Amino acid sequence: MTTKVHISEEGRFWEPEKFPLIIAGPCSAETEEQVLKTAHMLAKIPSVKAYRAGVWKPRTRPGAFEGLGEKALPWLQKVKQETGLKTAVEVAKPEHVSLALKYDVDILWLGARSVVSPFVVQEIAEALEGSSVTVMVKNPVIPDLNLWVGAIERIYSAGIKNIMAIHRGFHYFEKSPFRNAPMWEIPIELKRLMPQLPIVTDPSHIAGRRDLLQQISQKALDLEMDGLMIESHENPDCALTDAAQQITPESLAKMLGDLVLRQKTGTPDFQSQLEKLRTEIDKLDGELLQILAKRMEITDEIGAYKRDNNITVLQMKRWANILSDRLSIGTHLGLNQSFLEDMLQLIHNESILRQTQILNNKKDGKSSKD
Repeated sequence: MTTKVHISEEGRFWEPEKFPLIIAGPCSAETEEQVLKTAHMLAKIPSVKAYRAGVWKPRTRPGAFEGLGEKALPWLQKVKQETGLKTAVEVAKPEHVSLALKYDVDILWLGARSVVSPFVVQEIAEALEGSSVTVMVKNPVIPDLNLWVGAIERIYSAGIKNIMAIHRGFHYFEKSPFRNAPMWEIPIELKRLMPQLPIVTDPSHIAGRRDLLQQISQKALDLEMDGLMIESHENPDCALTDAAQQITPESLAKMLGDLVLRQKTGTPDFQSQLEKLRTEIDKLDGELLQILAKRMEITDEIGAYKRDNNITVLQMKRWANILSDRLSIGTHLGLNQSFLEDMLQLIHNESILRQTQILNNKKDGKSSKD
């Protein structure tokens, strides 16, 4: 995957060298009093640079609180005037963009449901043309990196230069302690593809509950994510939306104070030792790849032998034995079982694919359909 997006640091409302960027505020703007009271409390936390509040709430089912819309936007203007905080709201259609810009909202974000649809993203992108607003793009609800990258590219193509990504986790059918599985490998890959793109993690939507916010926030910073967006409400137990995942500004201040900020680079001695260890890993990776290539060569030989003797490719009993044996050996060596299962399944899938291709070819290597 390649991308032509080149994010500039010009015009950012925070100093990139002073990460993490903290964006905080209630899930929803409920009343003017609630919005302003929460904002003034958050403004006392030096690391909080922007105030978020949901004005249009995309609810899963009708009947739930869906936000107050334009009525709440003047309250955010007051927040900016009285506290100096930047303001941020979610937009889901062009009309939202127009109204948010009318009331001088500084940051607009595209929600996870919107990012799933390229049609919706394109409509929002076209409404943003000519604007200098900062735009944040949440990951789609499903774990699809291409959708996320595509949404960012559409916003960039509309002329928006100040873009950030928000990692808010992914819908996951397996049992999990999280509301949305973090799947850290996806934002890490996004960081590799777009190294200049700031990625802000949303622990509130990953966790779904207050007691997990600290560990998710620390994990995000340990993985060099560029900031945090955390839902904070002056009285979270009475919040009209997502009460369980919101915390008071006082709790937020304590949590931020407890986070450990690690250096990205160390002393010369540290870097020297690190390079030695990395060199050893490079060597081992090379050996692993050679072994894997040799394994696939033998897989091809087996495929040809099965083809010549008219034997089916998939041998379930053999695969079950391999899985059981390799998991037993690997876990005994201290390897994680889930990691082993994923790795073995990938190798098995590739082996089946190669053998199937061989089975459908003649001995001379040409397709049986030629």
